[in-house]
Amino acid sequence: MNAALRRSTSRASTPRESRLGLRGSAQQPGRVATALTIVRDPLRVALFVLTVLTISRVHQQYPLLEKLRPALLLVVASVGYAYLNPRFLTRVNVLAFWPARVVALLAVWACWSAVFGISLGASATFILSTYVKILTYAVLIMVSIRHVRDLFTYVWAYVLSCGILAYFSIFVFGLTKSSNSYVSRLSNLYTYDSNDVCVVLMVGLPLTLLLMSVERGAKRGFLALILIGIAATIARSGSRGGFIGLVAVALAALLLVNGVPAGKRVTVLVVALTALAVAAPPGYWEQMGTILKPKQDYNYYDREGRKAVMSRGIGYMNDYPVFGLGIGNFARAECTISPKISPTYTTGPLRCTPPHNSYVEAGAEMGYPGLVMWASLALGLIIAPLRFRRKLPRSMLRGTDAERFIYGATSYFAVAAVGFAVTSFFVSFAWMDPLYFMAALLTGLYICARAEFGDKTTVTVPSPIPAAPRTGIAGWRVRHSALRARLRGPS
Repeated sequence: MNAALRRSTSRASTPRESRLGLRGSAQQPGRVATALTIVRDPLRVALFVLTVLTISRVHQQYPLLEKLRPALLLVVASVGYAYLNPRFLTRVNVLAFWPARVVALLAVWACWSAVFGISLGASATFILSTYVKILTYAVLIMVSIRHVRDLFTYVWAYVLSCGILAYFSIFVFGLTKSSNSYVSRLSNLYTYDSNDVCVVLMVGLPLTLLLMSVERGAKRGFLALILIGIAATIARSGSRGGFIGLVAVALAALLLVNGVPAGKRVTVLVVALTALAVAAPPGYWEQMGTILKPKQDYNYYDREGRKAVMSRGIGYMNDYPVFGLGIGNFARAECTISPKISPTYTTGPLRCTPPHNSYVEAGAEMGYPGLVMWASLALGLIIAPLRFRRKLPRSMLRGTDAERFIYGATSYFAVAAVGFAVTSFFVSFAWMDPLYFMAALLTGLYICARAEFGDKTTVTVPSPIPAAPRTGIAGWRVRHSALRARLRGPS
């Protein structure tokens, strides 16, 4: 009976958070609260640098550095190190989480689309030269996230990449004015064009805000500079899609972010818009004004405009509804099976036009099943973090840096996905890195929550624990029962 009494007393004295697997801001015995820092083991360092090169593509600005193939070398080094040191990888099966499963399904469907598309060779070349690298990179990020510091490290890598892009866009790349534009805009970028760079930055802006919510001092000031640089780059890009994406991200940040005072959110928005206004080149606002006059824009009436390309893309979906044209074959279709090659079509030079719309790209190249899978990933990355946030206790906002980062990530990851979903509507980014990187981050967030709270988070996370009433005395029932047991004597 004494042993049973000790077990009962121990259970009563253990915080309910611990019994449920929830680690609150009050640290458990033997657990030390530490500030979030970047992980510096060889695998994480290699993947950090790989992320910077993959997202910023800064090495392509320098021909000598590009010839060394640094990204490929880092992938080989990362895979080799992970194989020799599996303890540096997560022990969780990443396929247990839906983003990893959707990415895997897209990889399988891409192979099927190549077999049944219009050009097996072109699709196979695209898969081997581009898509497999993107998938390998995403998988490396997924399996290397073990806890919140790993996730924190990769978010920093992406934000630093955006800082590099912003620096080059402001201080290195020049502005030129095209014949169909009111504004002088970025030109001669080493890889991204002025529309593409906005997609990358609209993912990076919310991630910058996420880091600002947990960093302090000089690091927060550095992040504020990156934020201003991102807004200035959007202005210098002259991209209407980028401007629409910035508006969407701003509204999403105001409406979806939880736990940040409205005044701070409005202040950050004002700072970003001020930077945009100051950096806007002549003619910028006239160019943005054409958004309200779509029928007067060449994209509406020209055969190479976005409206005509989208219409042809939907036609390809209807002609190849199951497997599509084959991944990477849209431009080839424009010069082989497009209505443009008909003698009755408007005369002029024949252009193998890219889709200029990620949703059309996914549907035309991988059929309606591929479109459903791709859209479920792009839109699911908005919904899933917000649903996951509902399972987390709001007390995490007053917890450790790790807890605040996890809770904040559920909001800012969703805002980043909004930025991608909107801006990718105007560019061909279905098979590019940002979407798959975000899928890896969300998978990592689930893994971090499991590591932080226990296995219960794979299904649900306990709701916030109500505070004990002030009038009660903790454990009084147990002590009362023990006193009665001693008075009765041994049974």
